Amino acid sequence: MATPIVRSNDSQPNKSKAPTKANSLPLVTRRFAAWAAEITLVATSGLVPFGLGAYINSRSDINRVPLNPVLVVTERAIARPLALPVSYGIRNVAWPTNYLWMLALITPVTLSWWQLYLLAKTGSTLPKRWFGVRVINDQGKPPGLGVAIAREGIGKLSVPVSIAHILWRYSFAFPNLGLFTFLAVLMVLGESLALPSRQGRRALHDWIAGTDAVDATRPTGRGALAKTNETQPAATEAPTPIASTETKLPTLWRRLRQNSNLSLFVITLASMTAVLATLIGTQVYIQTQQGQRTTNQINSQKFLELVKQLSPNSGASVEERQSTILAMGSLNDQQSSQFLTDLLVNETNPALLDTIQQALTTVGIPAIPELKKKNQILANELESVSSSAPQERELRQRRLQLNQQTINKILSVYSGKIAGIDLNRTNLSQSRTAGGSNFNLVLENTDLSGVRLKSANLNQASFKGSRFRSVGEDKRWDTYDDTIADLSQAQLKQANLTDANLSRVSLTGTDLSRATLNRANLANARLIGANLSSAQLVGADLRNAVLENASLTGADLGDAKLNEANLYAARLGRVIAIGTQLSFADLTKTDWQASDLSGAYLDRANLSNANLSATRLTGAILRSAKLENADLRNSDLSFADLRGANVAGADFKDAILAPNKQDPADQFVQTPDTGTVSAVVQGVDFSQAKNLDAKQLAYICTQGGIHPRCP
Repeated sequence: MATPIVRSNDSQPNKSKAPTKANSLPLVTRRFAAWAAEITLVATSGLVPFGLGAYINSRSDINRVPLNPVLVVTERAIARPLALPVSYGIRNVAWPTNYLWMLALITPVTLSWWQLYLLAKTGSTLPKRWFGVRVINDQGKPPGLGVAIAREGIGKLSVPVSIAHILWRYSFAFPNLGLFTFLAVLMVLGESLALPSRQGRRALHDWIAGTDAVDATRPTGRGALAKTNETQPAATEAPTPIASTETKLPTLWRRLRQNSNLSLFVITLASMTAVLATLIGTQVYIQTQQGQRTTNQINSQKFLELVKQLSPNSGASVEERQSTILAMGSLNDQQSSQFLTDLLVNETNPALLDTIQQALTTVGIPAIPELKKKNQILANELESVSSSAPQERELRQRRLQLNQQTINKILSVYSGKIAGIDLNRTNLSQSRTAGGSNFNLVLENTDLSGVRLKSANLNQASFKGSRFRSVGEDKRWDTYDDTIADLSQAQLKQANLTDANLSRVSLTGTDLSRATLNRANLANARLIGANLSSAQLVGADLRNAVLENASLTGADLGDAKLNEANLYAARLGRVIAIGTQLSFADLTKTDWQASDLSGAYLDRANLSNANLSATRLTGAILRSAKLENADLRNSDLSFADLRGANVAGADFKDAILAPNKQDPADQFVQTPDTGTVSAVVQGVDFSQAKNLDAKQLAYICTQGGIHPRCP
């Protein structure tokens, strides 16, 4: 009988054996592609809403609101490790930007956790599934949430980025963010690809988590062995042994489980170390506390003895009392500072008053809190005294002056060492008494970095050449740890801040009316809602400063630098800004009515919806400026360079585009170097401009401008 021949149907396609294009690639390549796709998805989910928010924020026709506090906290949390400059205060943004930037914060976090969940439960994220990559533990199962977090969060991200951060922080190029980004990417790639994916070797994140990245299209481990046994006939050739994950390099945890002696040794060593550290720490703490109590007891005894010597019934001479006061100042004790502060306002002997001030100066910075408390009490008492009681008012004023003088001396003596001192709501303004006694806060060429003067009264104070900002511990400018003073909502009327360094200082809501800020450094300062009316800002550096809703009415901005500054909705009526640099500045909705901007540089500035009526713009550079819907009625634009400007919707009623002849008074105005006056409007599209009269149109058409009525 013929043996039947069974033919295998090789012509039928086997879908399980037909490799896809992705699966035909080496496993290492697919792992890298899956990793790149994961990073791209997370980054895109954040960058897209962030970019949309930034674009909307650049629009001038959308109402602005304070930045969401969650975003402020996040911004500062990111700024610290990246050594970015700290941003005090809360800036204003377009209202949709708040929602879009919150979405840019929430979406990447949500997507990352979703990917971790998939990895924990199935062993594959979406990109890993696309490229046929699967993560398993020692049992060949999905790793679980805890292991997935350890693998992705610690092994893949925290360890390499931390190493990159340490190398960057102590490199010569710190705080260059470009170098940090390069090092971070290099470390992440090196951590993932430095060890080839072959038997017995793992990447760092797999070694930490005890996992393996395997080919999801091929059966592995125990599942593969079971499948092989099922498909082989009985009593035939033995199955080919398949390597399991147990033969690979064991993790530290597995070593401890396999070796009981090693586990016992590790536990014993850790316990002994913990006990020894606890004993040493406890002993040090007890000795420190005991020494402090002993010192306090000695100081208390000395203090009580000195107080007895200063009592009215002690019979001590003036010289003896002076010696006692100086001895009390050397105690460096809180109760002695409080006693001297009270004695300062109650003593009447001029010689003793000078000694008390000297003693408090010796105490130094620790005396500031007590002096501040007394200062606020005296200021409130002075306000409550009626003007009908001149003698009482004179007494209160004199006491306040003594307190102010002492604070002034301490700040002068300890210049550069007063960072963090709290003088918020302190009254240090200029004052005079009927007896001819005057006080004027004078801290010229003084380092006041880090002093907190929020809501303090500093009217008519002199801070010429003083520094309100300095480098921090890293000795680098423009990093997170820069020591910066806080002057927000302070009273600085008629204060002298000539040549002062106020860069990045918070001056939000501060009253600087009639203050002198000539040549002051206010770059990146925050002056939101500040009052700079009639202030002198000649030659001041205000680049990138934030002056939203600030008032500069009547201020002198001659030769000041306001490049890229934010003056959204600022009030600048009757301002003198001859030759002022305002390139790329945000001047949306600003009010410049009756100001002098002769020869000012306004190229690429945003003047949308600005009020420039009756403004002098003779010789101003307005190249590529945005003048949409600007009010230019009665303005003088003679010799102004408008090439490339957007004047759609701008109102040119009675505006002067070309004077009949040069006014001798304008000889000092440098006209733009355009060859001829005709180049001023050459190529400018006036099609949507408003209220152009016949004379203006004739000038525009003959000088190369664009308008539908031009022949």
